[in-house]
Parts: sequence; structure tokens; C-alpha cells
Amino acid sequence: MSGASGRIRIIGGHLRNSRLDVPALPGLRPTAERVRETLFNWLAPVIAGARCLDLCAGTGALGIEALSRGAARTQFVEREPRAAQALRDNLARLKVQGGDVATADAAAYLHGAAQTYDVVFLDPPFVLDLWAALARQLEEGGWLAPAAWIYVESPRSAVPALPATWRPHREGQAGEVRYALYRRAP
Repeated sequence: MSGASGRIRIIGGHLRNSRLDVPALPGLRPTAERVRETLFNWLAPVIAGARCLDLCAGTGALGIEALSRGAARTQFVEREPRAAQALRDNLARLKVQGGDVATADAAAYLHGAAQTYDVVFLDPPFVLDLWAALARQLEEGGWLAPAAWIYVESPRSAVPALPATWRPHREGQAGEVRYALYRRAP
């Protein structure tokens, strides 16, 4: 892909070691490989057959990793048109089935007709501070399965305010990033 600033690797599943082209865009911050590896070790018992939502998808690495490991489908939502197109190009090049990309603002997307998801990846651009607002929309809008898993990536120094129904399951830190997996209380 022309204009790519780099490549990141899929860690596991049938796409293991495949590379995703990453466009050179300001603020695009792919989730680190070791963080993705840890996250998907945590999700291993539930990812097969899961319906996933990769909100603020960026490179789509989280959602593609989920598909590689057996998720039934992933809806990617990315507001930046060039990032969304790069994601579509990566899905097509890798012949990934079950992925759909919506070029839309996450908050606007969540105002649409809700679909229920088993796993949600919530990793908005840090500078926009969208965690609380998007979490509220996910919780109140009917987007989450009764016992959904929600992954939240945020700055290490700022733990976002999340719905009381989201129970912490596991968390970690990598550099200046805090990553946490929550389970929605049924």
C-alpha cells in the first residue's frame, strides 16, 4: 500500500504472522503486539464464534486478530476515511471473511440501530477523551450482550469512568498505556 508508514503483525490464529499495512496518519496508535497477545490470551475461552465490535478501529488490528482467532464477525468503525480504506484494503488482501468496515464517527454510529456484541474493543484516540461517553452509549443503547466482554485501552494516568455494570476482569500496563478487560454483569 502506498503511503504506509509501517506494518504490524497479527499474533495468532489462522492469520498468524500476517502483516497489516499501517498508514501514516496523525494520532494513529496501533495496540502493541505484547498487549494484543495478553488480551487474546484473556479472551481465548470466549473469542470463537463471538460477534465483535472494534469501535474507533484505527488499523483494525484488534478486530482482525479476533477474526483470525475464530470470531464469527467483526464490525469495524473508523471515522478517518484513509484509515478505514487501509483497513478495507488489509481485509481484502488477507482474504478475511466476517469483517465489515463503517466509515463513521463512533458516537454517531452508536446512535444507529443497535446490534448486540459479545466482545467490544474500546480504544478511542487518547486526545479526544471519549471513553465515558462511548461506554454510556454502548451500555444504554442495547449494543452489549448480557455478559459481554469490553476491552478498554487508555492512558496509564487516566482510568476512565465506566458504567457500574462493567466489572473489572483483568488489567495491565505497557509504557504509558493502561489496558483492561471488563465483563458486563448479567
